[in-house]
Amino acid sequence: TDVAWGLIFNNNLIKIFFVPMTKILICQHVGYEILGTLNPLFKAAGFRLRYVNFGRSPEFEPVLDGYDGLVLLGGPMSVNDERRFPHLRHELRLIETALTRGIPTLGICLGAQLIARALGAEVKRNPVREIGWHPVHLTEAGKQDSILRHFETREELFQWHGDTYALPSGAAHLAASPNCEQQAFRYGDKVYGFQFHLEVDEPMIHRWLLVPRHQGELEEVQHHMSPERIRQETPARIPRLKDLSTKTFGEFIKLFGEKKKRRCLLSR
Repeated sequence: TDVAWGLIFNNNLIKIFFVPMTKILICQHVGYEILGTLNPLFKAAGFRLRYVNFGRSPEFEPVLDGYDGLVLLGGPMSVNDERRFPHLRHELRLIETALTRGIPTLGICLGAQLIARALGAEVKRNPVREIGWHPVHLTEAGKQDSILRHFETREELFQWHGDTYALPSGAAHLAASPNCEQQAFRYGDKVYGFQFHLEVDEPMIHRWLLVPRHQGELEEVQHHMSPERIRQETPARIPRLKDLSTKTFGEFIKLFGEKKKRRCLLSR
């Protein structure tokens, strides 16, 4: 069902009310890249979540009809690999629909790159692969952004990417790192792209370090960010990241506004 309901008793009058639930479509690319800390926040807000796992169903073409928001998660593929991964074209169409309808949209890592591409920006290899904990600095626009209001000017955030994107025309550049200029952007009032992984928790990081397809990438950065160093730094970094993700994603949830107006039926 797409509604929450309840009963109010007043003398002999029974009021039955129905509240349409906010529905979010989640685009997932691999099983180990999940909503993470965002999941319990969505659940606490009463949102209904529908996952599309393109790793299992690469040909599936979801539509946004009936959905109030869109979230696109990370993945190991490149936005430029449309021939190998046809679902990327489907996702670009989803984003275009979300932009047209003006619904809250969040892209994380690959998801941010997909939004940038849908807005006409180039996605290409970053000069340096970023994996592990790296400093991210807010821009002047980022310091003024309501979603990022809980960020300090400099934060240590978790990264795992080899590609980057050009800032889309008309978008606000919100954050940068020394090795990757594009770390976050906003388009309009309700569309956000985060290159960094604000959603990870400690178990997720440990799982990612063991993924077979990640081992070659880890070897690339071994000289400055080894798996051992990541494991060593993570326990001290996670508390701040969790606090930041709770507050930042909480601000994103506010974009959905107040709960939809409830419909009431009266009965005796």
